[in-house]
Amino acid sequence: MAFDSASRLILLLLLSLSWRTSTALPVRTGLSGEKCADCSLLFKKLLLNITGLLKDRELFHRIDTDAAVVISQTETVLACAPTLTQNSTCMMQRNSTFSESECLGNIMKDLAYYSAVIQSYTNSKLRLPETVVPLLNSTLEIIQSLRKSCSLTPNGENNIPEDVGAPKWENSSYENRQQMFKMMKGFQVRTITINRALGYISSGDHRK
Repeated sequence: MAFDSASRLILLLLLSLSWRTSTALPVRTGLSGEKCADCSLLFKKLLLNITGLLKDRELFHRIDTDAAVVISQTETVLACAPTLTQNSTCMMQRNSTFSESECLGNIMKDLAYYSAVIQSYTNSKLRLPETVVPLLNSTLEIIQSLRKSCSLTPNGENNIPEDVGAPKWENSSYENRQQMFKMMKGFQVRTITINRALGYISSGDHRK
């Protein structure tokens, strides 16, 4: 089976994260070791799901663009950046102590935002609702599992409103598909960041 360059990069990322998770130290704070491993698998599943959606020609009929839009107002990229080390030259690494709870809190806000985006899109004017809605519902199910299983709050309660700035989808079906494609590309980028963060948390490097 042939893979394009983006698919190969995602496959390499998932293989790398699988190795980090399998060799991780037990997580003593935040997520338990078992829950962290389960969440890592779910986030990998989410990334593969989103990547598959972006290739679906029914969902994104006549859409051909590489543009990505990340509108979520969270600080996930900064909050989940590894602690700055003496020999590091990475500009995105933080110079303060890594907070697992802060990182996971921002991730949960991301999930709430994109859940609202996808849910609102399924209620909009769709070209083929009988095909599109089930595809997106599969993504929503993964997100719901993540929000329930990977939250640090009791019973998976995040206290995040569901209508967190989701688009109104008031344009034509084509324009809405184009906007949704860009937002899902942005979600893919954010999910790659989240997968890396879970790999870092699983490794236990932030406790050394």
